[in-house]
Amino acid sequence: MLNFFTFDLELKETFTISHGSRNFQKTLIVALTDGAYTGYGEAAAISYYGVSVEGMIAAIKEIEPLIADNIHKTPEELWEITQPYLKENSFAQCALDIAMHDLYGKRKDLPLYKLWGLDLKQLPLSNYTIGIDTVEKMVQKMKDFPWPLYKIKLGTAGDVDIIKELRKHTNVVFRVDANAAWTADVAIKNAEILKDLNVEFLEQPLAKEDWEGMKKVYKYSSLPVIADESCIAEQDIARCAGYFHGVNIKLTKCGGLTPARRMIAEAKELGMKVMVGCMAESTVGISAIAHLLPLLDYADMDGALLLKNDIAEGVKILDGKVVFPDRNGTGVQLINRTIKT
Repeated sequence: MLNFFTFDLELKETFTISHGSRNFQKTLIVALTDGAYTGYGEAAAISYYGVSVEGMIAAIKEIEPLIADNIHKTPEELWEITQPYLKENSFAQCALDIAMHDLYGKRKDLPLYKLWGLDLKQLPLSNYTIGIDTVEKMVQKMKDFPWPLYKIKLGTAGDVDIIKELRKHTNVVFRVDANAAWTADVAIKNAEILKDLNVEFLEQPLAKEDWEGMKKVYKYSSLPVIADESCIAEQDIARCAGYFHGVNIKLTKCGGLTPARRMIAEAKELGMKVMVGCMAESTVGISAIAHLLPLLDYADMDGALLLKNDIAEGVKILDGKVVFPDRNGTGVQLINRTIKT
């Protein structure tokens, strides 16, 4: 009923953010079978969040009988049943929840977005991320991967100069992710300059605990500010209101599609913009995110595009636009299942 596939996803380029650099990303694929259909879910093992593949597998295996007893329920019902046991491991909860949604969609003979009553008429473009590097290498990455919308990772002493230099090579919109590296005064000053450089918004400019600073940035910034590290779980949505203009929801951090949909609804009720982001992950995780697109203002789902070799096929992103396969559930199929745990 449960199978686990582990992979070391090789990145096309060394990926650097303020947390560090990496060339590979470990990820876990959960395969959940009800006897007739199999659903696939994913969660990347992000080291700076203390997440390991082994830990995720152990957490899910511990409640395998509980999952088996409730596999014919809805994904939302299974999430509520298993959450008390997985609340300390949201990444494991995410992988299981995505697998259950994929399974449920296949069981109902519908892709998830149709199951939710959504359509694909107007979808936000997905950005492509340029990690921190020398300016020359960042420019080269843009030339190697032309895209209509870039997210630029910053967090250096010369952040504004980097954007000024990159701007010389393209006219497309930039989004800036400071990864909590700035102070309030720096963020306000940088925003004024970056606005004239066709930057759309700033993501997590301050440390997640600096709420006083964020109140100041929210009031005086020339650009909208989007919460990332400050918005992890459902209870964070209400707290971000009045401090951020929008939130970036990540399935692994909040525990999957089930809580993410509730978070999206709450953020909209509070008048905030909504973005869903990703980790460095395969098409399994990215395809799950894609079904939320009709509900979103912004999308950051380039994880699979950063990989040298994907392990699955499903939703594709072509020039920023998302193309859905003609399959039910999340629409994914594994390409390589040679590594099994």
